[in-house]
Amino acid sequence: MSVRGKKGVSNVTLKRADGRELAFRIVLGAACALIFLLIVYPLYFIVIASFSDSTLVSTGKVLLFPRGVSLFGYKEIFGDGRIWTGYRNTVFYTLFGTLVNMLFTMPAAYVLSRKEFKARRPIMLLFVVTMFFNGGLIPTYLLMKDLHLTNTFWVFILPFCVNVFYLIIARTFFENSLPPELYEAAVMDGCTHFAFFAKVALPLSKALISVIGLYYLVGHWNDFFTALIYIRDNKLQPLQMVLRDILLSNQVFQNGAGTGGAAGGYAQRYADQIKYGVIIVSSLPILVLYPFLQRYFEKGVMIGAVKG
Repeated sequence: MSVRGKKGVSNVTLKRADGRELAFRIVLGAACALIFLLIVYPLYFIVIASFSDSTLVSTGKVLLFPRGVSLFGYKEIFGDGRIWTGYRNTVFYTLFGTLVNMLFTMPAAYVLSRKEFKARRPIMLLFVVTMFFNGGLIPTYLLMKDLHLTNTFWVFILPFCVNVFYLIIARTFFENSLPPELYEAAVMDGCTHFAFFAKVALPLSKALISVIGLYYLVGHWNDFFTALIYIRDNKLQPLQMVLRDILLSNQVFQNGAGTGGAAGGYAQRYADQIKYGVIIVSSLPILVLYPFLQRYFEKGVMIGAVKG
């Protein structure tokens, strides 16, 4: 075969390869767009349903655009004084609780990552055991009562200040990302373990701190079970419990209870507005926070992974 013939075959092969590549990219783009729509549309629907007529929502007439626009649901939610108390309590529990979580988790993970610490394996085993066994709800409640933590804000902070799973992730990160030579160089400069942890380990762990801190923060924000079991004072109730009470009250009137059937019909018209409005009120702060920490996720999702 001549040189010109070989070039012609090569050009045909390249064109076929380019065509297959283009087709693959089109299919991949369409699949990604479909997945994106499947994720985004439920969120979008919740937003438009929160200020649309509940009757139209329940009959499936609200799909792409809001209909029968009304802010009654939001007025009812934010008109309840308990909302602001719940927001204040939840913000405090979330920020202070996350701070305490990190103050306990990060130093413990660093210590357990040091090979020269001889007792690290037995102590780590004790931590891991708590992931599989616990005393149960009633013994735990009795313990909290004996410690005088019930009906106090400390019950949100102290008893669950370390998540063992996050501790294992942080320990693995310190073991794999901080080479021994780095500590040896710091020691030659007169650095102690405390100084090395504060001045070297933590600054190199921004991705770890951001990801684990965000997980702790979301856990505190969504926590309602602790308040349900241990809190009786309304002034200490978090936002999730307040929103739960609003939903329960709304369901009672939606079913026609209270001051006659008219009240039930009136509540039926705005029932979904309140329901979807509660979802937005409880989720919006966390959704706003995510974009600011998103740049750490690409590195953070690989923290603790086994490297080949």
